[in-house]
Amino acid sequence: MALPRLRLLALSVFLCAVLSAPRAAGPEAAAGARFEICYNYGCRHEETVVIDSGQLERVRRRLARAGDASAERAALAEVLGWLYRGAATQTPVGSDRRGNLLDGGGDGRMDCIDHSISTTRMLRLLEARGWLRFHQVLPRARRSRLIFQHFSAVIEELPPPARAPAEAEIPDHVATLLALCDCPDAVHDIPTEARVEMPASVGTHYAVDSWFVDNGEPAVVLPLAEWLNGGGPNVQ
Repeated sequence: MALPRLRLLALSVFLCAVLSAPRAAGPEAAAGARFEICYNYGCRHEETVVIDSGQLERVRRRLARAGDASAERAALAEVLGWLYRGAATQTPVGSDRRGNLLDGGGDGRMDCIDHSISTTRMLRLLEARGWLRFHQVLPRARRSRLIFQHFSAVIEELPPPARAPAEAEIPDHVATLLALCDCPDAVHDIPTEARVEMPASVGTHYAVDSWFVDNGEPAVVLPLAEWLNGGGPNVQ
């Protein structure tokens, strides 16, 4: 009689352990992720950075809290800082400082080529998981001033989804008028199509520039037109 009781006790312990175990993150974040990061100027060196499931879930939740495009840009700036900080635990990029003049020639320094390529890779990783709801990732942008060139990652704000056209409604009195007399003017009361005023919406482009900040700080996000005109912190 003792053996069945022992089996029942073992089964109870097993079920308690299963039911009380913490729930895993969603399938998008459970397996973790990886991306290649560039450093030592001109993408001379590349290493693989692994983001574990816990870090990835933190990123997903931060982006999920964004309720509009502006909030998503703020979240992206913060999330990119987290990813660069995580990369610094696996590669030498923790020594990177804003701009180029403060790097001091140390291993792990990053110029704008390193940053624009690496940041674009991070953004595409987030986009591939469907976590960018208000933006899409574009190819890198370049600005030139005299002999100097500067590169940045770029995102485009998505236009709001088109509203479905309202159904055309025929006024109640039209059918009665047509039945009682030959009234061609009444036909003009029948709407031929639904008219919805939808202004043309072109997505706004934004530079996402992590070169402006020290490793691990939130990236600088500003309108691309402003960035092309020389906008951004003075780091030189």
